[in-house]
Amino acid sequence: MTCFICMTCGTQFSESPEPPPACPICKDDRQFVPQAGQEWTDIAALSQTHSVIWNEEAQGVHSLQISPYFGIGQRAFLIEGPDGYILWDCLSLIDEASKARIAALGGLSAIAISHPHFYSSMTEWSAACDGVPIHIYADDGEWVRRSTFALRPWTGEALQVGKATMIRCGGHFAGSSVLHCPWLEDGRGALFVGDTMQVTMDRKWVSFMRSYPNLIPLNARAVKGISQAVRPYRFEAIYGAFPGRTIQSDGNNAVERSMERYLTAIDG
Repeated sequence: MTCFICMTCGTQFSESPEPPPACPICKDDRQFVPQAGQEWTDIAALSQTHSVIWNEEAQGVHSLQISPYFGIGQRAFLIEGPDGYILWDCLSLIDEASKARIAALGGLSAIAISHPHFYSSMTEWSAACDGVPIHIYADDGEWVRRSTFALRPWTGEALQVGKATMIRCGGHFAGSSVLHCPWLEDGRGALFVGDTMQVTMDRKWVSFMRSYPNLIPLNARAVKGISQAVRPYRFEAIYGAFPGRTIQSDGNNAVERSMERYLTAIDG
């Protein structure tokens, strides 16, 4: 029995003797099935050709990414907090070097996931870190492909994870969330956004989409809702889902002016 991993989105499935007939996450209009069709791997095979690379992004913040490029290509974040280390978003692979490094740091206090595209191998990561709890939004539970006792579905508009706050923004998915860490950036705060907001190539703006690969925009109400959800929180930096996509200063204003630019564009 194998826990197969979709090579397109990187999601790990429950044990089965054969690969799943399809990946529901890729068949959804927010993702895609490649022209060549669905392909599968597993952690054992992936670990033979790939590894997890670490990069220090700022004091107390490391990004983790699979190399060479795999799946969606997102970066996860290991965030040092007053109550321990939080893993924000997740990867399809956890390698032995990362297990050892996290153990040497004292382990994880929590795993927090922005949305289903980054569930990846969250069950595997939790199991490797003493069954640490995994916080996902309850409305997105239908997309979980490999369940675990460590899952902690939450509801409402915000969830405290130690001194950090998960904020439900919606938009990309019903439960799309961001993570606010007020102690980072010398107390000016940081916001980890997955692709609830997408940091743009110039690192000055964010944008908003229902589907990034299929170029399906969000409507005005959804975008206003995202901006309103984060407005009460102060943050200097915004850490996006992909390598290099970091806004290093004036984060609150970046979200506000990005919302206004987006609404102007879709209003015609």
